[in-house]
Amino acid sequence: MEDWLLFPHPAPEVRRHANEENATAVRNWLWAVAALVFLMVIVGGATRLTESGLSIVEWKPVTGVIPPLSQGEWLQAFEDYKQIPQYKELFPDMDLAGFKAIYAWEWAHRLLGRLIGVVFAVPLIWFWATKRLPDSVKPKLVSVLALGALQGGVGWWMVSSGLVHRTEVAQERLAIHLIIAALIFSACLWVAGGLGPRRESSAHDRVFRLRATAFFLLALVFAQLFMGGIVAGLRAGLVENTWPLMNGAFIPPADVLWPSDPWWINIVDTPVTAQFLHRMIAYVIFVVAAFHLGDAMMNAGGRARSGAVIVFGHVVAQIALGVATLLLVEAPYAGTPHLLLALSHQAIGMAVLAVTTLQARRLLNDLED
Repeated sequence: MEDWLLFPHPAPEVRRHANEENATAVRNWLWAVAALVFLMVIVGGATRLTESGLSIVEWKPVTGVIPPLSQGEWLQAFEDYKQIPQYKELFPDMDLAGFKAIYAWEWAHRLLGRLIGVVFAVPLIWFWATKRLPDSVKPKLVSVLALGALQGGVGWWMVSSGLVHRTEVAQERLAIHLIIAALIFSACLWVAGGLGPRRESSAHDRVFRLRATAFFLLALVFAQLFMGGIVAGLRAGLVENTWPLMNGAFIPPADVLWPSDPWWINIVDTPVTAQFLHRMIAYVIFVVAAFHLGDAMMNAGGRARSGAVIVFGHVVAQIALGVATLLLVEAPYAGTPHLLLALSHQAIGMAVLAVTTLQARRLLNDLED
């Protein structure tokens, strides 16, 4: 790890101790940011599932922190919502109390986004100004800050897609919004993991394969999160609610999966196709995670092995939750119980991203020469 210039000519022991303290402080800060992003994704999922995302029809980055406070302000906000297609076509009977409920979800989601920006930017400036950041992580953290700024714009770009000609946001924009959040979350964990001490591993003769499967698994998880966003945007989880077959077949007919031309448009526009791809990527993740686990159990030890066990356990739990969410969509599981199940599925999905990120980072740390 690079020396951090805290004293003019510090003794090696003093410098090492200072470096370790600084690394711990920066690492804890990034863990806290990652935890807030995790919470942000869950609140975002609840906002989507409760049809709350279009309740605030304008973007005010600063003054939007304050919600309506008077009865007149609430009535004006409700009138603004009544002008969009979602109210007119889906909820024409909604009253002010119902509007306040969905407004609360979207307001909390946006407020949490602003909070994350402050919690990231202010300590970043302080750590940088007091020379507590190693030079190697500075461009990475600036990139994360830029992603956060981009995410705010993408969030409004997503919301704006549902204000004129649609009753909900565009599913591809929703998926992009989710992926940027996942990138920010993973990047915080990656940088934090890189600030830990280097440790030797017993798997030096298997470096390439262990790293390759860990990074391939991480890429697959990102692909799965993107498809999860598409599935949520299309409500594709409400079709073909059987498992392991879809309408009596493991692989539906081509004319069912690819009805539109060009074929690739079905990936983001056809619910059955989106759900099918979501399932298939899950199966591939399971196979790769199982292979990585077997490889680590036979050829590695220490953190490489325990990390592989943790990754595989999370993958199995996520698949089980996904199947349960799919099968239990009908009453008596509809409503709040199914909402909690769906949010749990999303939460474990982010947990899978966390453990796969840390496993890849761990292997890069421990197996470096």
